[in-house]
Amino acid sequence: MAVTEQIRNWFEHFHANPEVSWKEQETTHEIVRILDEMGVPYKTFEDVTGAVAEIGEGDSVIAVRADIDALWQEVDGVYQANHSCGHDGHMAMVLGALTYLKEENLGCRIRFIFQPAEEKGNGSNAMIDRGAVDDVSYMYGIHLRPQEELPLGKASAAIRHGAAYFVEGTIRGVDAHGARPHQGINAIDPLLAIGQFLKTIQFSPYEAYSVKLTHVQAGGESLNIIPGSAKFGLDIRAQSNDVLQQLQNRVDKGVQQIAELYSTKIDLEWADYTPAAEVSDEAVAIAREGILAVLGEKGLAADVVTSGSDDFHFYTIRNPELKATMIGLGADLGPGLHHPAMTFNRDALLTGAKILAETLKIASFKVQ
Repeated sequence: MAVTEQIRNWFEHFHANPEVSWKEQETTHEIVRILDEMGVPYKTFEDVTGAVAEIGEGDSVIAVRADIDALWQEVDGVYQANHSCGHDGHMAMVLGALTYLKEENLGCRIRFIFQPAEEKGNGSNAMIDRGAVDDVSYMYGIHLRPQEELPLGKASAAIRHGAAYFVEGTIRGVDAHGARPHQGINAIDPLLAIGQFLKTIQFSPYEAYSVKLTHVQAGGESLNIIPGSAKFGLDIRAQSNDVLQQLQNRVDKGVQQIAELYSTKIDLEWADYTPAAEVSDEAVAIAREGILAVLGEKGLAADVVTSGSDDFHFYTIRNPELKATMIGLGADLGPGLHHPAMTFNRDALLTGAKILAETLKIASFKVQ
């Protein structure tokens, strides 16, 4: 079967069988089945999903990451797993690159990391803890980009993601009868105050950042009960890790001041953190060579700067000596990432696989 057809078939299978973070059992089984069919050695883990494969020989190692999880979201009125962030395509492209490279003469070992739980912001840490990047000197990822960032036929050697925190909050007051509000502590009042407080947070206009409520839950079916408890969620983003830390401190302090004002207790759980990109100029230069080899000068785009986040960057945050970058791929993607009806031009899958293969091959000889 031609590589083009294989890549499309892999994509279609993963697209039709999405699994959410940490539950990618069948996805892992399919990846392993493909690796067995190729005759490529790999390892899996007893306590987490995902797999790590390797080809080539030598002491030096370079790596590429494919995220394998889907989102849980409402699609046509039904909540379900859904590949609306392109991870189905990423798996297909990385497997395609592996297909191109497995019979090539390489300068070192190339490791293929099929990582779970990117959408939870901590799957990369699980792979790091299990030795996936031990001895790795260069590392690459790839991500389909929205059409407003990159058009079809263009690729960028670096995606400069922002940093993000996701917060779960709980307000603990006291229920009361609607006719006797003085006997309780209304959770809705501090909840509304938090919404207004977030709009007062300001930093330099030269910094990119945002803080917003993304989940609110209070009360039940009875409209004559003043709810004493409530839950809420926050999405907090900044283009730099330093500003994100300042945002965390400001939110912590402001929410506790609101708790004191309303004589209630508010717990914040800083559930998931994704750092801003730490990009290696050397890794970017190699990725540019790979893009030029496939698309030529007309296909090479400037670095993508986005407020989106990706846990890929934990690989470099926790391993500062690791030279890494994530390639951005134009794919005529719309209406947007995480939109339940997200779609893209499937021809981009073959382009991405070729760019990855060229980049990894070039890098394999640079590390000698």
